[in-house]
Parts: sequence; C-alpha cells; structure tokens
Amino acid sequence: MSEEDIYSINTEIQFDYMDLIDIRELITKSQKKWQNYSLCRVNDSVVRLGIIQGEFHWHKHDTGDEFFLVLEGRLIIEFEDTEVELSPLQSIVVPKGLMHKTKAPKRTSILMIEDYLVKPTGD
Repeated sequence: MSEEDIYSINTEIQFDYMDLIDIRELITKSQKKWQNYSLCRVNDSVVRLGIIQGEFHWHKHDTGDEFFLVLEGRLIIEFEDTEVELSPLQSIVVPKGLMHKTKAPKRTSILMIEDYLVKPTGD
C-alpha cells in the first residue's frame, strides 16, 4: 500500500497572505483518519495542520527541525530510546536528523511548522 493510500497529505499551500484561516472549520470538515493540510508559508517555513488518528511510520527530516503543537487530543512521539506524550497546548521541537514516529490513540489535531522544502513523509 502506498503512502498516498494511508495518509492524505496536501503539500500545496492553501492560504495566502492576509487570508483568514479558520482552523476550527478545517478540523470539523476533515473526515479522514490522517489528514495533513499545508496552510501557509511564513518566511522559509510552512505551517501544517494535521488531523490524525493512528500511527505514522518511522522517519526523519535531514534538512530541518519540526515543531509540533497539539490543539486537541493527545500526541505521542516515539524516538529510538524514549517517547514524549503531548496534551493540548503542549509542544516540542524535533531536531533535524532524529528518527521519530508519531501516533495518536484518538482523533488529534496538531499544528506543525517546518522548512517548506521538507518532505512530510520523511527523507
């Protein structure tokens, strides 16, 4: 099964400067188990919204760090030797090159910020 069949990841920027971004509406309308929207560019970064449930595969990003902020639900980020559990309004930065795997035991909404050239599924 391809990554496109498992994850719905939209890398096309959805909003431009000065556009209102209604995150609540996007979360409410999302019907998929793993949906990732590229909301907007901020300088050399992209802000992504993830509405997720389940597990992502092990991966890393060689060229940039990744910021996670939980809006709703619970996000677990596994590393090779430990894991971190984030509740709403908690965040973490995963440094570039560090293998990690995210999982959400229940429907969870997160914001991610990363270099706009980063491949969301990993290098």
